[in-house]
Amino acid sequence: MLEVNEDLAHEECPRYFTLEDYEGGVARWCPGCGDLAVLTAVQRICRDEQLAPEKVVAVSGIGCSSRFPHYMNTYGFHGLHGRALPVACGVKARRPDLTVWVATGDGDCCSIGAGHWVHAVRYNMDMTVLLLDNAIYGLTKNQTSPTTPIGVATNTHPGGALLPPLNPTSSTLGFTNVSFVAQTVDWNPAHLYATLQAAYQHRGFSFVRILQRCPTYTAGVFDEYQRDPSHLVVLEHDDGIPVDPALDRIFKNRLVHDPSDMGEARRLAEHTDPLPIGLVFRDPARPLYEQTTYQGLDMTREQRNDALNQELDRFLV
Repeated sequence: MLEVNEDLAHEECPRYFTLEDYEGGVARWCPGCGDLAVLTAVQRICRDEQLAPEKVVAVSGIGCSSRFPHYMNTYGFHGLHGRALPVACGVKARRPDLTVWVATGDGDCCSIGAGHWVHAVRYNMDMTVLLLDNAIYGLTKNQTSPTTPIGVATNTHPGGALLPPLNPTSSTLGFTNVSFVAQTVDWNPAHLYATLQAAYQHRGFSFVRILQRCPTYTAGVFDEYQRDPSHLVVLEHDDGIPVDPALDRIFKNRLVHDPSDMGEARRLAEHTDPLPIGLVFRDPARPLYEQTTYQGLDMTREQRNDALNQELDRFLV
């Protein structure tokens, strides 16, 4: 009679995740939209890092970019306009075991969500934030956004945008307790992937501004950078983002930049020609607010009820 080793009989096979394990619904972005490249990069990172889909959550607000959770076969939360970051902070506060990705746009983050943007950077909770910056309100059909360049015609400014655009990178560097800021472009998959992977691996609030093409409303806004790579400069450093040697023939401009140098980071962030791409700033020593919010997670239900009753007793008259 065949004897079965009970230990072997109950041993579970290790799980291995493929790209298909992270693919949700069919993306309904316009053909040629840069959001598609960002989605693919995030799914590749999840696969390469072997993140269990049930341990990943994608959070978004409102906008074209904010359809992101629908296309990830993970947990997701599609929130209100401008509210992606407080939702993500709430998730991370009580579920520290989850990997949190936040997809937001130049309108969602930098306009109605600007107040949350400031404080989420300050909290420095461990999440990766993707600012998909296409310089327009795309979902609501072509209104000026905070990052629309001067002179670009929109439905709200048919004669061209009137005010200087907000710079999300330099703005983020001005917020208290900032710990990771990077820039990349959607049309170079290798650099996009390397940048997002470095952001994921940083413990803290990782802010990545992605120049993202909108083929419908701002089709030409990044043409200069895309057609002529000499208008971009790749940031290099031993503590920066590793650059694939295959990119040497594409990006001729290189600059050695120490990402721990805040003064130089702020100076570089103001550049638009050439535009720096890569790791602009990183400080892993910044405090994380989640180290406070995690307290009490190991309490039993009885302990929580007792603590709540003790707190309520303080207000008895």
